[in-house]
Amino acid sequence: MHPFDEAIDLRAAAPDAFSGATHPAYANMIGPFGGATAAQLLQSAMRHPERLGEPVALTVNFAAPVADGDIRFVARPVRTNRSTQHWVIEAHQADGVVATATAVLAVRRETWSDVEAVMPANLPCPQALVRMPVKGMPAWPERYDMRFVEGAFPTAFDEQEQAHSRSTLWVRDEPERAMDFASLVAMSDSFFPRIYIRRRRRAMIGTVSLTTYIHADSALLAQVGTRHVLGVAKALNYRHGYFDQTGELWSPEGQLLASTHQLVYFKD
Repeated sequence: MHPFDEAIDLRAAAPDAFSGATHPAYANMIGPFGGATAAQLLQSAMRHPERLGEPVALTVNFAAPVADGDIRFVARPVRTNRSTQHWVIEAHQADGVVATATAVLAVRRETWSDVEAVMPANLPCPQALVRMPVKGMPAWPERYDMRFVEGAFPTAFDEQEQAHSRSTLWVRDEPERAMDFASLVAMSDSFFPRIYIRRRRRAMIGTVSLTTYIHADSALLAQVGTRHVLGVAKALNYRHGYFDQTGELWSPEGQLLASTHQLVYFKD
């Protein structure tokens, strides 16, 4: 079984409740990689017998540090309409609620479609780039094949402040894994904290709130398969101990798969 499938392998424990655990393959410096936790929260709704449709939005608020070990997920559909369904999800550990989430699922239908976002053009293909070294890093970057065009994780924290924090890279699961909604949500959090790219200075950080909008349906994700997708990330503002960062994930053919926005705490 792929390590990611092990990480999101939740077991029904009671009505509306599922049991799971952190996974060592997705360990961060302290606790688990936030993208893995977000994927578990979404998975609890996806596995629920009352689920309707496919996910279109997920917001995760990290209420406390997630500790290594068991997690109990409670997922409740609080409103089901003809084509949309609204969820409230909680992650519980021994000390109480460690994360909450709201999710919107929907039955998608064919409509007029267009995209105003612009995928970067004239980029080298993934095979022309070298995978980012992960030696000495926490476990979770080992689970992604990242090939940077610009804005790679600093090789040294030399405190040489950069003009911007923009990153452009090709990324896929490692080992290869066909993309689905859970892995798309996790990958949307795989962008390194923008303050590290901008300041090249170590700082204590933690994601406070993470929202992912899922533009792809299951058919489009099936077309992506196990290939690299293009990621673009940047920050908009740093102020008073918080910064935000936005990200986009694109299919190789130029379809926007997901967009994400998160707020991150940092200690200066």
